[in-house]
Amino acid sequence: MDSTSASASTSSNLIPQWNYDVFLSFRGKDTRFTFTDHLYPNLIRKGIHTFRDDSLKRGEEIAPELLKVIEESRFALIVFSENYAGSKWCLDEVVKIMECKKEMKQTVIPIFYHVDPSHVRNQTERFGEAFSNYKKDTEEMKEKVRSWRRALTEAANLSGQHVKDGYVSEHIKKTVDNIFRRLNCRMIDVGTNLVGMDSHVNKILRRLCIDQLNDVRVIGISGIGGMGKTTMAKVVYNNLSHEFEYMSFLENVRETRNTMGLCHLQNQLLCDLLETENKQSVSSIGQGANMIKNVLQFKRVFIVFDDIDDPDQLEYLLRDWDWLGKGSRVIITTRSKHLLQETNDVYEVERLNFEQAYELFSLYAFRQNLPNQDFIHLSNSLVSYCHGLPLALKVIGSLLFNKTILQWKSELHKLKREPEMKIQNVLKISFDGLNHIQKKIFLDIACFFKGEDKDSISRILDSCDLCAEIGIQVLYDKSLIYLSENNIVMHDLIQEMGRQIVRGQFPDNPEKWSRLWDPNDVCRAFAMKKG
Repeated sequence: MDSTSASASTSSNLIPQWNYDVFLSFRGKDTRFTFTDHLYPNLIRKGIHTFRDDSLKRGEEIAPELLKVIEESRFALIVFSENYAGSKWCLDEVVKIMECKKEMKQTVIPIFYHVDPSHVRNQTERFGEAFSNYKKDTEEMKEKVRSWRRALTEAANLSGQHVKDGYVSEHIKKTVDNIFRRLNCRMIDVGTNLVGMDSHVNKILRRLCIDQLNDVRVIGISGIGGMGKTTMAKVVYNNLSHEFEYMSFLENVRETRNTMGLCHLQNQLLCDLLETENKQSVSSIGQGANMIKNVLQFKRVFIVFDDIDDPDQLEYLLRDWDWLGKGSRVIITTRSKHLLQETNDVYEVERLNFEQAYELFSLYAFRQNLPNQDFIHLSNSLVSYCHGLPLALKVIGSLLFNKTILQWKSELHKLKREPEMKIQNVLKISFDGLNHIQKKIFLDIACFFKGEDKDSISRILDSCDLCAEIGIQVLYDKSLIYLSENNIVMHDLIQEMGRQIVRGQFPDNPEKWSRLWDPNDVCRAFAMKKG
């Protein structure tokens, strides 16, 4: 694709915004009606969104919109042909592509179409002849030629295809199948309205240190249910899908283990890493662990274990980091911080700030970034109620979509007394994982002690033989509480979940509750007793 250069600033974001699967770079006069003409429709037929420059107007400088397209492409296919270096436009494309490879982790695949890779690498033969025709009469032009040479050398050093002998159709099929496999077998749907996600994901990517190829890193993502831990892991997984040959995302390990067993999870992990749909013959968890160990050896893998809640799960899925090959990366998402003690780093997910929460709520309640004018006051109240929890913002926003102001007021009034069950069920998973004494401590804090000094609370709980120090630590590990200047803090919706548990099956009969915290309920309970 022909003509001279221009530079555009490459995005410095760690998270590329891919709008194309493939950018196709080629010299029109060589391959437009031959190799590229067959390659392009084969990519399209496989559902691979490919950009081929057929419509952009040619000029002396490469079009800015073309530079943007290159940045937005997950893969770049460079078809090197005899006259490729004779086009300044093509050479500018290669420079930009190699920049995107370095700064945005774009995957670059060179195809050497009836040219020797060494001729591209060293700029000899027809590539050398092309460079001899470029005048180097200014410093700017000298630097441009140097950048072209560097880019060609770097691109030619990459693993690619040499189309020299055999059927062209076979070479095309191999290229298309390779890209299709790397794109479609790995990408995971992450939904829409990912407000505030870039900041989270960038912090996780920095902790993973992908460029360090000689070490193994395991990081944890912790936080209460509904904070978006799984979605963050999925976005990271998608962004790194082109970096690793062997990958697996084991979603919802806790529930899958409870319903289908550890052998099922082991089988899924093995199938992902071996890239096969055939079920592996895992007859026991001990055998499965040994098979995983053997498969992982010497391989650079990326694995996500989502929603781990028991050490046994890791024991039989990845007992020892030494099983992993150099350069491997693992993410573990969990509500329980104590399961992450041996990881290299832990990212604790924080709630959304008010502006982010306001935008996320509006996207679900109004299908736009801001609320309608008549609903601003009610929106403020509901966003404050959700206290930055993404799940609550999504559920309540969706519930109120297309509803009247009166319905909004009614829902807000109801929420203050009766929390939305969809939210409570997610939050309650952490409570269900506590033992009997820990549940007592949690309910006491939810009903009486939120915001109080930890040492004072511990003395009260210890006087009731509740082993406060251990119990409070467990609640902290499960992200049900956190400490601020030695005061015990609890998310409003978690507190409400605890109080709802106390109300239990008798929400209108406080006489039967285990705890009373509202003076009005105390009066009602005494009145019922007298009656």
